[in-house]
Amino acid sequence: MRYFSLFSGIGGFELGIHNAYVETVNRKKDRGGKATSKARGGKGYKKSKEVGTEGGLSCKHHHCDGLRQESLTCVGYSEIDKHAIKIYEKYFKHTNYGDIRKIKSRDLPDFDLLIGGFPCQSFSIAGKRKGFEDTRGTLFFEIARIIATKRPRLLLLENVKGLLSHEKGRTFGIILRTLDGLGYDLQWQVLNSKNFGVPQNRERVFIVGHLRGTPRPEVFPLSQNASEDIILPTITTRVTADSNGTYVGKRPAHKDLKYIGAVMSEKNKKWLDDGKQLSRNFPQGSRIYDARGIATTLASQAGGLGAKTGLYAVKGLQKIRRLTPMECERLQGFPDEWTLGASDTQRYKCLGNAVTVNVVQAIVEKLVFTRVKRK
Repeated sequence: MRYFSLFSGIGGFELGIHNAYVETVNRKKDRGGKATSKARGGKGYKKSKEVGTEGGLSCKHHHCDGLRQESLTCVGYSEIDKHAIKIYEKYFKHTNYGDIRKIKSRDLPDFDLLIGGFPCQSFSIAGKRKGFEDTRGTLFFEIARIIATKRPRLLLLENVKGLLSHEKGRTFGIILRTLDGLGYDLQWQVLNSKNFGVPQNRERVFIVGHLRGTPRPEVFPLSQNASEDIILPTITTRVTADSNGTYVGKRPAHKDLKYIGAVMSEKNKKWLDDGKQLSRNFPQGSRIYDARGIATTLASQAGGLGAKTGLYAVKGLQKIRRLTPMECERLQGFPDEWTLGASDTQRYKCLGNAVTVNVVQAIVEKLVFTRVKRK
């Protein structure tokens, strides 16, 4: 099966597809049904610029050649962020068709599956929620333009949960009617990353479409199992702290943890004394979370000391820091140092924009690697 990737970022969809392939191969090797690969968690890959068949990554597993007919081959992608492209091209050698607004649909190779997480800022509660009034919101219609020409059999799209409620549901209704008018039957579900093996509270709506008259994949509802992971023991396994709270092996996110702890704890105390809860009553970048819980949603554009990752109390309120880029990679299901080479600022941004790899893997396993019904 051939697929085309839109708004590809740092390759979250591609890595999820690769993981799904590896997991399926291992299940077929293990007749008892128990997967032998630990794909969810960044295992089983070598860092190489060589391109394999399965989603584009070079794979360590010697038995992957046995199911070539079931693999997904990327025939091209679309991305304009130069920092994301640099990271993407470390692992994938697919052709970049650039800005979706400039793509001539008829010039694209044929493909069976279209994937993409179209820009979400115009629909997110963290933004101004202008929807289709925002130029980023109108990019959905560029997707529709490509679909109308290429007619892929399957669609897999992702966006923020706020898309469902934007304009009291009218925006989502326009999207559904547009795809329906193009001949696609649709199913969708809001999935939370914390239920797929990573301790991050990240709710996203995933839309699956199939062309009428073709086999229908039964993807949703997709079961979700709550993660029992907690942040610090899970995320900082390679980073240890000394008695002063200084993190050995990786430089801290902020130079003066004590100063940040004192300032932020004072602000939090004031808010709580005023009867405010740890909610939208004050900015995301100023909230402090318990490091023993689930991480807040990673963001790409938010401002403030902890707005992109959240601030976490390590040893009481006097020891507070944001997450490191490597921790964010783990929260999104990427292997360690996937984004290494970019500045920390760009690593945070790219990871905040990324799709959670584990969630994509779970969807693709049902979308592609299970039997489907004919309608």
